[in-house]
Amino acid sequence: MLEPTKKPHIELLHVSCPQGVYAEVIKMLEGYDCHVERAVPADELLDQTPGTMLRGARFREDMTQVQLAEASGIPRRHISDMEHNRRPIGKKAARKFAEVLKVDYRVFL
Repeated sequence: MLEPTKKPHIELLHVSCPQGVYAEVIKMLEGYDCHVERAVPADELLDQTPGTMLRGARFREDMTQVQLAEASGIPRRHISDMEHNRRPIGKKAARKFAEVLKVDYRVFL
């Protein structure tokens, strides 16, 4: 008969912190030999609207909207509107985002 094995206790947390301290918190947790995993909510994973695709690509590159705005030359408020599908992503903007975020521009159209 097999005996049950005892697994080490693992506790999962959801942590929200200001953008400015995010990198420091991640480094601190990794310093304690914690496994840090970034996840996207399931409803966003299944949602493939242009705005969600833009947000996902930005998230993958670990960029803020401000950083993307500086790199692409597109105003941050426009990026926010595009991510929330309140503003369409034109071909010209899609090409700029694709260059900065290292993806094919057609995912944003």
